Amino acid sequence: MSLAAEATAIRISADNPNHHLWNNHGTWFLHYTVYPTPFTKERIRRSLGTKDLATARNRRDTFFAHLPAARKLEHAAAF
Repeated sequence: MSLAAEATAIRISADNPNHHLWNNHGTWFLHYTVYPTPFTKERIRRSLGTKDLATARNRRDTFFAHLPAARKLEHAAAF
């Protein structure tokens, strides 16, 4: 199932500017969970191809900005 057909909710934590980012031996990755059906979930990890945190944050934000029909949920607490 494609991302376009899945329900998307993006949680953004003001307390954690690195939410959805994971450093694996110096390279930053984007990680998130999709729910293709109400009964299943899939964890996605994608390399952002950079060792620079600011670049990783920018690429994460650009990726999420292009998801179709994304709902952004603002949360004050970290997840």
